[in-house]
Amino acid sequence: MPQWATFAAITGVVLVLLLVLSHLTQTAFTDDSDDPPDRSTDEAGSPFEKTPFEAATSRRSETGRVDGAAHRTEYEREARDSSATTQEPSASGPSDTDRSVPRSGPAESDPNRPGGSPAGSTDEFDASSGRQPDELDPASLSTGMLLANVAISQGLFALVLLGAVLYTGVPASALGIEFSWAYLETGILLGTAAGVVLYVGNELAAALATRFGLDHDEGLRELLAPESLQGWGVLLGGVLPIIAVFEELLFRAALIGALSAGFDVSPWLLAVASSVAFALGHGMQGTVGIIVTGVLGFVLAAIFVVTGSLLVVVVAHYWINALEFVVHEGFDIEWARTIES
Repeated sequence: MPQWATFAAITGVVLVLLLVLSHLTQTAFTDDSDDPPDRSTDEAGSPFEKTPFEAATSRRSETGRVDGAAHRTEYEREARDSSATTQEPSASGPSDTDRSVPRSGPAESDPNRPGGSPAGSTDEFDASSGRQPDELDPASLSTGMLLANVAISQGLFALVLLGAVLYTGVPASALGIEFSWAYLETGILLGTAAGVVLYVGNELAAALATRFGLDHDEGLRELLAPESLQGWGVLLGGVLPIIAVFEELLFRAALIGALSAGFDVSPWLLAVASSVAFALGHGMQGTVGIIVTGVLGFVLAAIFVVTGSLLVVVVAHYWINALEFVVHEGFDIEWARTIES
């Protein structure tokens, strides 16, 4: 006899932990939003404000590291100032070499430290990020570390849910899982077709929203974008499948399939509730991202209810994410820019 209540409780705990983790991640990347905005110029020459994500990723793309050119420039300026104030005058007057080479000492600036702050300093405040030196800036993490963090966290959540399925005896059919070649073939074909269509619709909705001045932050996707063929293989062949399996297992199979089978609740009502939770879990994409993701989540939920197949929505979810990365980060194509032009 399936233990529906126990499974529902475990599912609820996983959902709460996921939403809390998402909120903490969002806070970690946006807690410097009170700092003066990074000003830049768009293609037409008009100024606009960069988000913390855009500022970090633009510095990474230009220098290969987050704190590159801007901090090196500041370091060089401080080095010149230090030289001017610490160099002792000689009898014949300061030489060009004296003016250009800073005096070394315990407070010597380190170019690898943000803002060129003294290497021994522990209480300097980094105005560019709004953080103390001992605070970890998420945007400074390497792409590999970010991908590993996503894969491990979501993979562990997926294992917890699968363990709950085995422990509580929830039947596979309630989760939309079958073991047959027909199920496999239908899932791959329908999932691929649905994924491509939903990807196009998702991009059009986000592009139109951006066209009308609404925010749609994709900074996290930019930070996760690989910089090598090996990285792309890890992303497309490992990380994105884990994300698709876990999120569909939680938001569609568990929150809709299992709960509707175990408690005789309308799957359409559960589809609405799970889509709201799905949207909240993607809060880092901004207001438009939350709305678009919520609508996308409901469409995936509807596909799950109609087909009764977890595999269909897993494959569709994978293609949506994969196409976003390949089109935006691989080929550098922006739908919003294309529509506006």
